[in-house]
Amino acid sequence: MELSVVMPCLNEAETVETCVSKALACIRENGLDGEVIVADNGSTDGSQALAEAAGARVVHVDRKGYGNALMGGIRAARGTYVIMADADDSYDFTALMPFVEELREGADLVMGNRFKGGIAKGAMPLLHRRLGNPVLSFIGRLFFKSKIGDFHCGLRGFRRDSALALGLQSSGMEFASELVVKATIFNQKITEVPTTLAVDGRSRPPHLNTWRDGWRHLRFLMLYSPRWLFLIPGLVLITLGLLVGVALSFGPIRIGEVSFDVDTLVGASAMMVIGFQAVLFSLLTKAYGVAEGFLPTDRRARWLLNSWSFERGLILGGLLAVAGLVGLVASLFHWQVNNFGELDPRHSLRLVVPSATALMMSFQLVLGSAFLSILGIRRSSHPGTEAEDTDALAVQQALLTRSEMTEPEQKIERPVGQS
Repeated sequence: MELSVVMPCLNEAETVETCVSKALACIRENGLDGEVIVADNGSTDGSQALAEAAGARVVHVDRKGYGNALMGGIRAARGTYVIMADADDSYDFTALMPFVEELREGADLVMGNRFKGGIAKGAMPLLHRRLGNPVLSFIGRLFFKSKIGDFHCGLRGFRRDSALALGLQSSGMEFASELVVKATIFNQKITEVPTTLAVDGRSRPPHLNTWRDGWRHLRFLMLYSPRWLFLIPGLVLITLGLLVGVALSFGPIRIGEVSFDVDTLVGASAMMVIGFQAVLFSLLTKAYGVAEGFLPTDRRARWLLNSWSFERGLILGGLLAVAGLVGLVASLFHWQVNNFGELDPRHSLRLVVPSATALMMSFQLVLGSAFLSILGIRRSSHPGTEAEDTDALAVQQALLTRSEMTEPEQKIERPVGQS
């Protein structure tokens, strides 16, 4: 079978029959070998019966959520290609061929673009049209170097095997972002075709919640880009903290009527520590993502995993710690010179704050290197047959099961005569 049209459905009795009929008509008129699947997510208004009567195959998906419903439909699909769209009659199911043609030409993912195809008056809230969609699409293009103009168009087509290979996991509306982001970072071929958006045919409000689902999309975009979530903010903080810290280490700075002194120096120290921690988080996230397969490997990630070691972290962290300890010892001598009495913080903190900062960052580096080494641990491959590996796994599972049994249950399984 060439094509499966998948529609997530939750109480769409007013429109699902129309959507199914349009999709089937498109399939017949273009001579496609196809099917329509309605992935029902627990409708209570009779949507299932209406969809079946119109000719769809209904798949029941118990786990709630837009992403769960779609994945249930995608897994059940029999077609090489899948086209997904909402069952609210806002997308034109009679115009599916541009998607099919792009897929036939080798695209892994074909996105619709409502801003190029046309948005009917009242089809999209003004806040979504002028702010939400443009901003989130811009962030997606910036973070992931994608060329997609409409990140959240609900009408899109893809190769079923390509989509399943991405390991999609989002259960809610952010599924739309996950599909585009993962296809982009794993270098799948993505194209875009203009599509239209009409006013949906429902009398009830849509399931989409502007602020909740908008935040979920934004959160997903940030979490899948450790560079923008951790690395770039961290480098900015380190740079600003270092520049301000070095400048204030030699004395106060006056700009007009404003004087910057040791209080600002403490703030600069905090910026450096927070920034350094953010940079470490970006490296750890990248290493973990590559090791677990949800982020692609690249030259820098391979260098990080293959070249960095706990020992190197210990050496560099140790050197930084020595610098911090030298500064603290110097501050003690400064205190001794003043007979261990009260010190002027405007002078003493210029030595103590940079030293303490170096000491904190040294521990961050050592602990981060240790954790990075833990992420780099790989299961050793020893000579042996697959059967031996399977037997070992079975023994481990049996031991785990036995350890979880209660004492009375263990006694029951003991052979006769064994104490």
